Amino acid sequence: MRFPEIHIRTYDIIMDWNIQDPVQTIRQPRADQHIEQPAAILEINSTRAQLHLDTTQARRDLGLVGPLESIDNYAKEGKKAVLEGMARRAKEGRQIMENAGKGMGRQIIQNIAKEKFGPKPLQFNLKFVPSIGSVKVDYIPGETEINITPQKPKIDVQMNKPIHEYTPGKITGEVLQYPKVEIDVIL
Repeated sequence: MRFPEIHIRTYDIIMDWNIQDPVQTIRQPRADQHIEQPAAILEINSTRAQLHLDTTQARRDLGLVGPLESIDNYAKEGKKAVLEGMARRAKEGRQIMENAGKGMGRQIIQNIAKEKFGPKPLQFNLKFVPSIGSVKVDYIPGETEINITPQKPKIDVQMNKPIHEYTPGKITGEVLQYPKVEIDVIL
């Protein structure tokens, strides 16, 4: 006896898929920055230095004097020369008077003339003009005061949000072969 045979055949589904991938872009724009550094405030206060030079004595040493002082100096020198001349003439007169009766006569006048007009020894000496220490120097130093006030930087930052773009993917499909089961019975 023969038993009937059953043949079962199955067919899977066959699909034609059309897949569109999703697209995602993420961009992070840079932050907008504005940085400003104000200059520091600088204040400088100073007083001038003072230099006082007194050259009066040095000018006198060089013979440079004012008109009033020059007139006074010339008057003193003239008075001194007059007094010296008077003293010399009195001395010469006394010499002539005392020696007149002693038979010296002309010889006294000749001796006086030789004293007065004979060669005189030269006198020389080194002199530093102007004299040392004749210029008086007075110095008052100045002062400088510096004040610096630093300024903080001004920083302005605006953060930008990320730009996120997303296009979802799509899947479409078409059935090329439907699933099926075939059963054959063979007797």
